[in-house]
Amino acid sequence: MTAQETAAGAPRDTPDAPPPVDTYQPSARRLERERFRRARTRRATAVAALSTLVTGAVLFVAVVNSPGWPRTRETFFSAHYAREALPKVLDGLWLNLRLLLVCGAIVLVLGMLIAVARTLRGPVFFPLRALATAYTDFFRGLPLVICLLMVVFGVPALRLQGVTTDPVLLGGTALVLTYSAYVAEVFRAGIESVHPSQRAAARSLGLTGRQTLRFVVLPQAVRRVVPPLLNDLVSLQKDTGLVSIAGAVDAVYAAQIVASKSFNYTPYVVAGLIFITLTIPMTRFTDWITRRTDRRRAQGGLV
Repeated sequence: MTAQETAAGAPRDTPDAPPPVDTYQPSARRLERERFRRARTRRATAVAALSTLVTGAVLFVAVVNSPGWPRTRETFFSAHYAREALPKVLDGLWLNLRLLLVCGAIVLVLGMLIAVARTLRGPVFFPLRALATAYTDFFRGLPLVICLLMVVFGVPALRLQGVTTDPVLLGGTALVLTYSAYVAEVFRAGIESVHPSQRAAARSLGLTGRQTLRFVVLPQAVRRVVPPLLNDLVSLQKDTGLVSIAGAVDAVYAAQIVASKSFNYTPYVVAGLIFITLTIPMTRFTDWITRRTDRRRAQGGLV
């Protein structure tokens, strides 16, 4: 059909016309390039696996042939004490998981509120900004162990009416106080990374300052800081074991009870391996989120 017929309004195709057939065939050069890439990937995987096996074998031989290995194996890697400690450590682990869920949720909410308070504009909000800044500076600089000791032993010493003395609640409070300061700084970095033109565009559309923060700034800020937030949750998961300082029977304290009866430290190794088993999936998930965010940002999918 000629261009004149098309311009005159003639139908471009008929209803009975067969669907177009994809006749694309990759060139020989492209096929060769893809074969080369697959071969290079297989070669790199084989080299990495071989080097890993060699390194592991060298380390294993060096450790096993060390003079103190028999005593170390008996003290830290006893199968008998591992079987004895595993059920008790798993029972204590339930407390760590509950602390992670409850404290993690409170930390996210409190950290967001503190970050918003630090980014409020106007002289009228200066006292609130100063308090939020003092809070983050103090608890980010205070070691978590000292914060736990101060809360766990200092709060009951005040003998305040109606204040709990439960070591689990006090230990969770110390975790929230410390980690909310770190999470607040992560949220604040995300809020301040949003370009001012986003606020200006929202205000030009008639949104109020609160609506701009809620519907424009915070969604972009939270999306940008998901990877560091997940890293903080991984750290919180490990640090829940510090509530054993207060006397709460978690996985670490359960391992300590078993170890104190036999003076064998295998229960600590069991507890450590369980924490590692929980941490590795969260770490890999964080890495995946980070890579996906980087790809979307490189492709222009994130503002």
